[in-house]
Amino acid sequence: MCLDSDDREDGAQSALYRTQEGNYVMTIRDRIFARISELEITQKEFAIRTGIPESTVSDWKKKKTNPTAEKILVICKVLDVTPEWLLSGVETHGTRSNPSKIIAIDVRTEAGELLELFNSCDAAMQSRILGFAQALGRTKTGQE
Repeated sequence: MCLDSDDREDGAQSALYRTQEGNYVMTIRDRIFARISELEITQKEFAIRTGIPESTVSDWKKKKTNPTAEKILVICKVLDVTPEWLLSGVETHGTRSNPSKIIAIDVRTEAGELLELFNSCDAAMQSRILGFAQALGRTKTGQE
């Protein structure tokens, strides 16, 4: 990921991360301030509702830092967002999300076991396993 800066309408600079595909991703801080703006509340009102000192909220914006982990849940409650959306920009329900190409797998399942075994293989073996799985997929769909 590359770190770029983007000038916002309010004159502040916002740090955005650019993926290898060239897409821009907002930081946690960017999502917080975007949502505050969306809800049309002031930083002071947000600070009062969350119990977070106004100076701390101001520091997030000025110093381009993110809130600490213990503040995430109260922020989510006040902003009416999920922790998943606040932390990653991905939400499984609703329209406020970026497409996710991440799959969470419980390692205690067969899929988790398969993934652990795959990850323990060297690159050549992983390539062979992937080719085999792709061939199986084509057979199942009748593409072979």
